[in-house]
Amino acid sequence: MISDKMTKEINAQINRELYSAYLYLAMSADAMHKGFRGAASWFAVQFKEEQGHAERFMKYLHDQNARVDLDDIEAPPKVWKDLLTAFQETLAHEKTVTASINRLAALAVAEKDFATQNALQWFVNEQIEEEASAMDVIWMLEMAAGSKGALFMADKKLGDRK
Repeated sequence: MISDKMTKEINAQINRELYSAYLYLAMSADAMHKGFRGAASWFAVQFKEEQGHAERFMKYLHDQNARVDLDDIEAPPKVWKDLLTAFQETLAHEKTVTASINRLAALAVAEKDFATQNALQWFVNEQIEEEASAMDVIWMLEMAAGSKGALFMADKKLGDRK
């Protein structure tokens, strides 16, 4: 049975995942406004992925017969200086999410909550992918620096993500 403390912490993580979704939706809107359709699409896919993470946590709590409590979600920024800055902030944000997932995993170990440890393993692995994906885009945008043609191609490549 899941503890009240773990339930509270997973509920907080649900809110962090929903904030992540909201953040990526704002990044998508900003990229689209600036004419970067590929990046806007990339961020829109990320928005949906983060919603899925929240839903996965919610299902886990429901399966454990625990209550899901949703809180207010703070407004994300609305504008980023450029694509590189947006993706650097994406990586920084994903690192904070990784840290929060790791704290949940440590709590599950401390509580000898084997079911939650097992459920969290998917998220631990997912965060490796999330950070690697952001780093790949940052590398691509750094390589494109100073070249409008290369930036155009990078944006086009970002639009390939489904």
